[in-house]
Amino acid sequence: MLYYVPDPTTAFSSTLYIFQKVSYGRFLETIHLYTAYAMIMLAFMHMMRGYFVSVYKKPRELMWIVGMGMGFVTLGFGFTGYLLPWTVVSKSATDVGIGMIDALPPPISNLISFLVIGAGGDATEILRFYDLHVVVLPAVLLVLLALKMYMLEANGISEPVTGKEITPEKKKLIPIFPDVSLYLLELAAIFGSGMLLIAAAFPLNLPPQFTPQLAAQSTPQPDWYFLWIYQILKISVFEGAGLPIALTLVTLIFVILVLLPFIDRGPDKRIAKRPLFVTLGIIFVAEVAALAYWGLITPGQIIPVEQAVLVLGGLALVIAVVSLGLFRLISSRANKRLPTVQGPKIMRAAEIWNGVAFTICAAFGALTIGGTINSAVALLLNGFDQANVINFLSSLAFLSVCVVGTTYLIYRSDLRTGMIKRRVRAFEVGWKVSMEDD
Repeated sequence: MLYYVPDPTTAFSSTLYIFQKVSYGRFLETIHLYTAYAMIMLAFMHMMRGYFVSVYKKPRELMWIVGMGMGFVTLGFGFTGYLLPWTVVSKSATDVGIGMIDALPPPISNLISFLVIGAGGDATEILRFYDLHVVVLPAVLLVLLALKMYMLEANGISEPVTGKEITPEKKKLIPIFPDVSLYLLELAAIFGSGMLLIAAAFPLNLPPQFTPQLAAQSTPQPDWYFLWIYQILKISVFEGAGLPIALTLVTLIFVILVLLPFIDRGPDKRIAKRPLFVTLGIIFVAEVAALAYWGLITPGQIIPVEQAVLVLGGLALVIAVVSLGLFRLISSRANKRLPTVQGPKIMRAAEIWNGVAFTICAAFGALTIGGTINSAVALLLNGFDQANVINFLSSLAFLSVCVVGTTYLIYRSDLRTGMIKRRVRAFEVGWKVSMEDD
């Protein structure tokens, strides 16, 4: 703040001055960027850890909502701070984000545009981003942090997910000072040391200054923590008029995360007893990681909808089958009995479900066989470039899922006839389990 000037004509030169003339300026800029990345990653890891161990359940619903607000503020830090050096990379990526804002419904987009970029123009935009980054967002974060710490004192730390009773001795509170304070100080020292070493070993290089000419020659990409959203918007079905639909879907994901305490109302916090929500959480993490990496290796490319369905749908299907199969194995061992279908109504419902699912799986399999052959031919004719390899591997993966799915459904159908010689517990997910001993 002593040297930086938030103006389009001086933002880059003042940042370059910090890099080249200020003692340890480049080192401090590098630490600032790397710790910002670490803050975003740790916030995401903290959210997913809380999701899997159900810290949001009664009476901590409001704590979860406040924590999600802190997460959005953290993303706001990344979005507003990325523009300030005024490089061709940062300005182009920010323009992409502003374009996404313009695609929202007019009342929402007008309000956000007024708050973020003001009356328009580069000078107003960078000044608004600077004010948000160094004044508004830190103040909001501190207020939310104080509110969350107050609720932590009122509700206490979330109980363990083991399901075991906690003895009165273990329920005694550990004092924040000095015990917790010293513990956090140790963690901060270890984290800070790691950041110092990484910043010294991998110093930051400042990209070229933004000019319209350089911007026209580069492919704009948001930073890695927004890449997964940008990749969704690059799917062909969301191009043009479909962009508001894509933004609505992304917004819906965030709304579901915020309102999760009121969606998952079950009393059990144990992971082994929550197969549906645990599986959905694993799928969410995997899809975000896959979309981010996919966006990194395909800058500026429009993604065909068929390819998106194969990659994202195939990944979700594989994770769902594996996860539910593992849950079934755990449940079977706990019950010490193989699952059996009981009652004519249950059998009839299972047969109908099997028939419909088998038809769908077989149809997708037929389509995927054609897609795999086409991608294999393209790979042989056009060479092993990145796009052809991704098409072939995604088609092959989805074909494998269809083969496993049809085998699974045939097995389930044969349970009805008694032709199964060897039972496979992982294939018996969802069948009614008899709790009686053999």
